[in-house]
Amino acid sequence: MTAAPGPLHTVLGAGPAGTSVALELARRGHAVRLVDRAGSGEPLDGVERLAGDVGTADGALAAIEDADVVYHCVNVAYHLQVDVMPGIQEAVLSAVARTDARLVVLDTLYPYGETHGEVMTEDTPWRAATAKGRMRTALDENYLAAHKEGRAKVVLGRSADFVGPRVLNSTLGGAVFPAALTGGEVLALGDIDLKHSYTNILDVARGLAVLGENPSGDGRVWHLPTAPARTTREILTVLGDLVSHPLRIVAMDEPRPFGPFDETFMNSYAELFYQHTEPQIMNSTAFQREFGLTPTPIETTLSQTLEWYQDFLASQAKG
Repeated sequence: MTAAPGPLHTVLGAGPAGTSVALELARRGHAVRLVDRAGSGEPLDGVERLAGDVGTADGALAAIEDADVVYHCVNVAYHLQVDVMPGIQEAVLSAVARTDARLVVLDTLYPYGETHGEVMTEDTPWRAATAKGRMRTALDENYLAAHKEGRAKVVLGRSADFVGPRVLNSTLGGAVFPAALTGGEVLALGDIDLKHSYTNILDVARGLAVLGENPSGDGRVWHLPTAPARTTREILTVLGDLVSHPLRIVAMDEPRPFGPFDETFMNSYAELFYQHTEPQIMNSTAFQREFGLTPTPIETTLSQTLEWYQDFLASQAKG
């Protein structure tokens, strides 16, 4: 495949976020390389796929060879994150420091910890008390220190819970949309009458692409474009309207295996269950004002996601 001319944008991690970022960058006319362990998967128009292991210094350096901008969208299984993610950070930071590539990091809301319903902005204090929250806080402190000290050029884009095409392992994902389409039980976590922010995975991609194109944003955390928070019940009601029948909602008041989430996952996720027992409200107006990018309305997001799941379920049925 002949790459597009111009600077090379390399995306690390080929999950829903990394794949969406790669496609968005290609849509914008960039030369794009998508790196994961396998180096295979669905063909993506305008995207070169490469096998690589960014968990080692040599592997990360090989993965980002010739890249001008690197997008860190790598994640690992929940129960492995505390042990594995710091090593990946060390390898990736070392690689971009050696090559002088800019680093755009996909980040989470975990460093804020429990907010008791306070609206989260980029100025919200980092008060994480969970193991994964403290780990993410340490990673982010390292990223920002590397930038401040001139060792690397880094910017962080934070997202709320994902929703959208290709998103399976999310509280608004594989336990919701297939059941909504087939009339099965739609599983939800915690108090669904609390406001909860969800970020369209396509807005994650657009937001990270904008950060990759704009070095003026470097050296800080940004909240990626996210629609105004609604209660999960309101969102599921809109989803019911879109499928033309009320949903059979089952809300769980404590963590237990459900849908695509097995016991290992839920045992590891339990420390983060506070996200479903207090409002989780993320504000992204700073990004919107700075870069002129508005979030996708939740109604449009749900329609896009339903369309993708319809095709996905049809392909699964064909085997």
